[in-house]
Amino acid sequence: MSQTEQGQVADAERGNWVDRYAPPKARPFLRLSRADRPSPVLLLLTPCWWGLALAIAADPAGPRLFDAWIALGCAIGAFLMRGAGCTWNDITDRDFDAAVARTKSRPIPSGQVTVTQALIWLVLQSLIAFGILLTFPPNAILLGILSLSLVAIYPFAKRVTWWPQVFLGLAFNWGALLAWTAHTGSLGWPAVVLYLSGIAWTLFYDTIYAHQDKEDDALIGVKSTARLFGENTKAWLRGFLAASVLLMALAVMLALGPSGNLLVLVLGLAGAWGFGWHMAWQLGRLDIDDPDICLHLFRSNRDAGLIVALFFAIAALL
Repeated sequence: MSQTEQGQVADAERGNWVDRYAPPKARPFLRLSRADRPSPVLLLLTPCWWGLALAIAADPAGPRLFDAWIALGCAIGAFLMRGAGCTWNDITDRDFDAAVARTKSRPIPSGQVTVTQALIWLVLQSLIAFGILLTFPPNAILLGILSLSLVAIYPFAKRVTWWPQVFLGLAFNWGALLAWTAHTGSLGWPAVVLYLSGIAWTLFYDTIYAHQDKEDDALIGVKSTARLFGENTKAWLRGFLAASVLLMALAVMLALGPSGNLLVLVLGLAGAWGFGWHMAWQLGRLDIDDPDICLHLFRSNRDAGLIVALFFAIAALL
């Protein structure tokens, strides 16, 4: 039997834990949450860790035990909210998904889950994530609540604008603001600039991702930066790369420059440099007409995000 005949989603990671180990009745719901392709959770989580580590490096006086909880809470929350966001996306896009070869095997268009069941699953994931959010300081809780509007809007963006990746970036990098605020108690300019860097990064990697579906998207009228840029994609991606690295370097200087600790500042800037190097490597490998390469490079961005998190974490420890 083929992958989709067994209920597995066509573009899921092969041999994933959901298809191998999860109870059969739970599999459709876990697939709805994209738990069968867990790597992109890091695209939502790493900006949280960036913001937290940069905040600790800039303000090391906070309680370490609570910082550890922020890091763990963000990890659990990212898994849940990515699942809730994907569930909402599949509910709103069920007709589009049924018309696209890569997505028609998803749980709703393939009939594994009803819309009502998906809505219940969405609420359950969101409530658990909200319970975690309530353990954070008030300003961080407020930021977490505000992010829900971005999650709700994103699935509709590709119907009205050629730039839906901007809306994805606004939602996916919100954790940089939230985690910084959870540590410091208030929002700061370094976090805002870091957030903008993350948005440029999302434009970079999700444009690569969208090239997988550009032909189907053109047939059904779905807009994307991949379709907008076309053969000029690499030139645009170079611009996003430069913007992301420069904004990240600026965030590091705003946060760590006043501390006077040169080693910590250099480590932060090294994280931005390593981040840029990884994106440049992706550009060198990119073939916008090869869906397999596009998917591979998109997934590799989990490593790009972790490079930054590693350097920022070392700076925070020092």
